[in-house]
Amino acid sequence: MTDTEISAALAQIPTSHLSDNLDRMQGIAGLNRYHGSKKLIGRALTVKVRPGDNLWIYKALTLGKPGDVLVVDGHGETSNALIGELIMLYAIQRGFHGFVVDGAVRDSAAFLDAGFPCYAKTLNHKGPYKLGPGQINVAVNVCGQVVNSGDWVVGDEDGVVTFAPESANELIAKALATAEKERGIKQEISNGHVYQKWLFDTLEKNQLV
Repeated sequence: MTDTEISAALAQIPTSHLSDNLDRMQGIAGLNRYHGSKKLIGRALTVKVRPGDNLWIYKALTLGKPGDVLVVDGHGETSNALIGELIMLYAIQRGFHGFVVDGAVRDSAAFLDAGFPCYAKTLNHKGPYKLGPGQINVAVNVCGQVVNSGDWVVGDEDGVVTFAPESANELIAKALATAEKERGIKQEISNGHVYQKWLFDTLEKNQLV
C-alpha cells in the first residue's frame, strides 16, 4: 500500500487493536492528549534535545515535510515546556500532523482550539532555553519506547502507538481481523446469555469452570 492508503486504513483502526497485534509490548504509555479528539497519523521525524531546551526543535521544524509527526525525546524532563503555540502554528504552516513529546508543553488552549494533535507528559507555563545541543533523525526514547525516524505514529484517545513502516501492511491486516473478531463477540454479548463462548473458553483454559 502507498502511504496515502496506509494512512486511510489507520484512520479506521483504534490504537488498542494495533497494540494487541504488536504483542501488547509496543507503544507509548504515559502521555496526555491536549488537542481534543482528532486522530494523529503520520510518519515520525525524531529529535533529541537537552532537557528543557528546544533549539533543535526549531531546526527540525525547518526540515520536516507534510505528514510528519515531530517526535521529541526530552528525556522526560518537565521543568520547562518544549513546545507552545508559536511552534504549533509554524508546524501547521509546514504541514506537520502533530507532536509527541517526552516532556512538557504549554499554551494548551491553543492546541485545543486548533485541534492540532499534541501528546505530552504534562503542561508547564515556564518556557524553554535555546542553547542546544541536539540531534535529528536519530533513534529516540519516548517513555521507554524506541522510535525511529520514518516510523508510523498513530494516536487516539487511548494513547500513541508507533511501528516500523515495513510492518504496516501485515499489522493493518491483523488489526482488521481483530476488529472483525470483536464484532462477533459484541453480537454474542447482545444475546443476553450468561454463557459466552469467548468468555468461557478463557475460563476453561485456566481451569476456572
